[in-house]
Amino acid sequence: MQPIVDEAIENYAREHTQEAPELLERIERETLAMDGAQMLTGRTEGQFLRMLAILVGAERILEIGMFTGYSALMMASALPDHGELHTCDVDPEAEAIARRHFAESPHGSKIRIHMGPALETLEKLPGPFDLAFIDADKENYPNYYEPVLARLRPGGLMVVDNSLWSGEIIDPQDAAGRAIHELNETIQHDPRVENVLATIRDGIHIARKLEP
Repeated sequence: MQPIVDEAIENYAREHTQEAPELLERIERETLAMDGAQMLTGRTEGQFLRMLAILVGAERILEIGMFTGYSALMMASALPDHGELHTCDVDPEAEAIARRHFAESPHGSKIRIHMGPALETLEKLPGPFDLAFIDADKENYPNYYEPVLARLRPGGLMVVDNSLWSGEIIDPQDAAGRAIHELNETIQHDPRVENVLATIRDGIHIARKLEP
């Protein structure tokens, strides 16, 4: 898959985005040396998520797809001291790396890790949440929508990563692309939300839950 934004423009955007704390820069360097490094949120999107958390006044955040913990720590830094971020993952190797980083951060104590299939975790995890970030197995994207929306407070935000799937979303040829397209269509036609699909990184679809 090819990036949808020119590399020089991506680099320019990064250079003109507030720097991340040193710990997060270390997480980025370590993650980039791993298999699956393309799943790293990175500075530009990470600061975007943090900004959304601040703007929505988040006290409780839900994350589906933790990986090495970059996005979780970035969003947790926007939470008040009593805030909570609940993050879901299935990869024990990624969990070990994330836990090590969380232990180094003053915001790590706000993070609750739930290992196992996220759909099963959601059944046991009550809302309301102020912000939800979905960045996990793409084939399950349509299945995450209803349980996540049900746990958002009115005015809360659902943020879905990789919503443009490297541009292949125009004519998706694989199961992941078709699932992402299905979720994009669901969000677009759901009267319970208002939405915008932004061309940031690999596409970020933001849905704001309306008052009932």
